[in-house]
Amino acid sequence: MKKGEAKNNRVLVIGRSCIDVISVIERFPEEDTKVPIYERTVEGGGQGATAACCIARLGGEVAYWGKIGDDEAGNFCLKRLRDFGVDTRWIEVVAGGKTPAAYIFITQKTGARTIFYEPSQLPPLDPHDLDPLFSPPPAVVLLDPETTYLIEEIRNKSGDKTKIVYDGERWSPSIAKAMALADYFVPSCDFLSLPELAIRDLPFTEQIYTLAHRLAGQLVVTAGKRGAYYLEDGHLYHVLPPPVKVKDTTGAGDNFHAAFSFSISRGCSLSEAVKLAVSVASLSCRALGGRRGLPSLTEAREVAQALAAKPYP
Repeated sequence: MKKGEAKNNRVLVIGRSCIDVISVIERFPEEDTKVPIYERTVEGGGQGATAACCIARLGGEVAYWGKIGDDEAGNFCLKRLRDFGVDTRWIEVVAGGKTPAAYIFITQKTGARTIFYEPSQLPPLDPHDLDPLFSPPPAVVLLDPETTYLIEEIRNKSGDKTKIVYDGERWSPSIAKAMALADYFVPSCDFLSLPELAIRDLPFTEQIYTLAHRLAGQLVVTAGKRGAYYLEDGHLYHVLPPPVKVKDTTGAGDNFHAAFSFSISRGCSLSEAVKLAVSVASLSCRALGGRRGLPSLTEAREVAQALAAKPYP
């Protein structure tokens, strides 16, 4: 960076936006039975859109690129992004398009969620439209699994000026490129059990080391109520989450990726980034939906300071 030049902290989030219909129930029902709904609300959702809102809530400069329909649900999703202060000028509104929905059922006692979601029927994002988003290149790109196919073009445009954080939620036809090109590959523990990886029969620590050897970048693994694991200098570390009264775990993983990307954009160490991400993801579970429980940066940092990265096992 040249003397007098402002540091670029901008994060670009690319991925899904949808509407979440959230219902609280006592227990998940068996087939062909009925259970009452105790509380119901509607919130903006989608991995990419929720992550963008989280970064904005933390005070980050963030733009979101994705597609929505020109329907009522799309208008609501757009409003919620703007409510958080996300740069929405790159959002593509598809004429006659249907914004996808997810129907989420929260178990009242545990806050665990079961999701039924509509795959998006909107046209895919066009890699040729990336040019204005990289003038100048952002500090970090957070890419969700729905847009894995863009990673090669993103790397070609950004070179070494942009760090790519990849949300490895599930298998993708382009996953090999993500493993080769992402600076930070961030899957959940469930990803380790996918049959395509052929590592699910290994002990947990061997799963992590084996996957890490297949990556060009660094590996961070989210583990829900067990926090997160990461490798640094050949050593495995574990960060346990803080105590939080959980109401809804929807969006916790998205908020982990968001806070992690925010930290990387600010030049934080890997340990600092993981601890802040665990803090934010945990605190976001205090309210329904992935956004209403989001902490301020001050609160998240206070909680993160009390967390420890311990060698594992």
